Amino acid sequence: MTTNGFTVAIDGPAASGKGTISKAVAAHFGFAHLDTGLLYRAVAGKTLQGQSPAEAARALVPGDLEHDDLRRPSVAQEASRVAAIPEVRAALVDFQRSFAARAGGAVLDGRDIGTVICPQAQVKLFVTADAEVRAERRYAELSGKGMDVTPEEVLKDVLARDARDMGRADAPLKPAEDAVRIDTSNMAIADAVAEVTALIQGVLDQMPDKGA
Repeated sequence: MTTNGFTVAIDGPAASGKGTISKAVAAHFGFAHLDTGLLYRAVAGKTLQGQSPAEAARALVPGDLEHDDLRRPSVAQEASRVAAIPEVRAALVDFQRSFAARAGGAVLDGRDIGTVICPQAQVKLFVTADAEVRAERRYAELSGKGMDVTPEEVLKDVLARDARDMGRADAPLKPAEDAVRIDTSNMAIADAVAEVTALIQGVLDQMPDKGA
């Protein structure tokens, strides 16, 4: 099967399940996976150390995405802030588009993949869930890692990030017009993965030059 340049764009708010779904379907199809949120977290980590956001974005290298502290709440908050800076977003566009064009297919998840980064993606999804459900998931994740947070703090953080992501002037969080919407509020992640896998397979089956 020829999958060169085949792109799956998965957008959605924080803790919607898009990252877990993206990793699972990428593994299933043997596609490369990029959590584009890590790009902004890596920039945020550098700005918290004193660099300017634009300089940090321009100097970003793949190794910057591998630091464990990128999942800290303070970095997440800063990532949401720097993601609203047009110069930062512009600096990271080429990184993401080059990744999407790689041979063998790619899955990118983020906030503006289907609308800005890869508007021609063969599959576009918008994964969401109620804010309270997403906050519960994020609290379980953070507390499981031993982080000292409360459910109330996590919900406040989720709502604040939603407001920033959806309200920014440059590339706000919103579904692409032709995106398939999946609400995981009352759905097991395994069921969501199965639904997305079937959807992608259906598109692949309709492609020319599928091979044997």
